[in-house]
Amino acid sequence: MSIKASHILVKKKSLADELLDRIKAGESFAKIAKEYSECPSKKRGGSLGKFSRGQMVKPFEKAAFALKVGEVTPEPVKTQFGYHLIKRTG
Repeated sequence: MSIKASHILVKKKSLADELLDRIKAGESFAKIAKEYSECPSKKRGGSLGKFSRGQMVKPFEKAAFALKVGEVTPEPVKTQFGYHLIKRTG
């Protein structure tokens, strides 16, 4: 099974929390990704395209697969790369 997701990657939890609050308040996930994400996917609004289990680091994979389409992680997800906000898009 594969899913589609977008993410925003930042180094500081405080910034991840602030951006999550803005998304919850209705700001565009893609717009915030383009402005703040430290991942090259930011050019695509954070889109990572399709991926299957085993392709992403474990904490990211677990959080992404637990979401329903359209949902954003309720808390930033910490990995060795930093803090991710993840939105399942398909």
